[in-house]
This record gives sequence, C-alpha cells and structure tokens, in this order.
Amino acid sequence: MIELASLLTFAFTVLVIELTPGPNMAWLAVLSVNEGRRAGLAAVAGIALGLGLVGLAAALGLGAVIERSDMLYGLLRWGGVSFLFYLAWEGWREAGETAPVEASQGLRRYFLRGFVINILNPKAALFYIAVFPEFIDPAGPVAQQAVMLAAISVLIATLIHLAIIALAGSARLLLDNRPRRLIVQRALSLLLVAVALWLLVSTAR
Repeated sequence: MIELASLLTFAFTVLVIELTPGPNMAWLAVLSVNEGRRAGLAAVAGIALGLGLVGLAAALGLGAVIERSDMLYGLLRWGGVSFLFYLAWEGWREAGETAPVEASQGLRRYFLRGFVINILNPKAALFYIAVFPEFIDPAGPVAQQAVMLAAISVLIATLIHLAIIALAGSARLLLDNRPRRLIVQRALSLLLVAVALWLLVSTAR
C-alpha cells in the first residue's frame, strides 16, 4: 500500500492545485454570491460526485483512453469550455433579475451543473492520469490505491469548495445594496469567462 509520507505529499500536491483558480472556484463564487449558500452546497455535492467518477474512471483506465484519443479529448475539452461560457452568461443575465427560482428546482439544477462541470473538465482527467502513477506502488493493488488517492483528492477539494461558498455567502450578506451586488455578480461572471479562456488555452494540444 501507499506509504504515509507519499500520501501526505499527494495531499499537499492536491491542496496546491485546488487553491489555484479554476472552473470550480470561479463558478462557486459566482453562484454563492448570486444565489446564496444553499445553492453553493448543492453545487459542491455535484462537484464531489463528478470528481469522484472522474477519479474512478482514471483508476479503471478510461481516462487514458480519452487522453490518447484526439477526438474524445477535443469533445470533452470544448464541451467543458462551452458549458463554462454558458454559466458565465447565465450568471450575468440572472444578476439583473429579481424573480427567485423555485427552491427544489434550483438546488437540483445547481447539483447537476456542478456534476457536469467536472465530468467535462479535461484537466481533472489529466491530473489523475499524470499524478496518480507517481504515488501508486505497482507492487500493491493498483485499483485500490487509485481509489484511495481519488477519495483524498475529492475530500480536499470539497473542503476548499465549502470554504469558498462560506466566504462568498458572507459577501452576499454584506452586499445588501442592489447596485453594488450587481457590479460584483457581473464581475464574477467575467472572471468565469476568463477561467474558461484559460482552460481552453491550457488544455490545447
């Protein structure tokens, strides 16, 4: 099995990567400022499920198949970027609206969107493909080790995401002035556009 020192090194690597601004961080900030903490929590649950399934797919070797296929990789890449652009547009549009979304429908929608963002995120798959082999002992049960590393990765990511929605939710309470909140919401939507463009460039082959 994986030694404790290797697990700690892996956890630190994941922490550094997760603290780097990316699609999840930007979108959760937009969502939590726009809709509040409950929406953010629903999204975090969807993100965790998506990351877990991507990690499981990598453990089963499906990630390597996608990485070797230019067509599959391109579909995944453009699908993820397009979805982020859509979310940025929606955040910009909804910043100017006052009609609330029905609670149950909204939470279900945010869960599914968090899930889709990560299923369509090629950087998540590439992370598992590139980083996992460095920490797995080939003499031990490879699949079990990969599942363990995926679980650690999802746990760390989830804790960071919870911190983001807590901070963004607090900011939402402070932004009780509608014009000021509108500015912040649309600035965050522009940030999400920037992240989508960064993802498009950084995943190019």
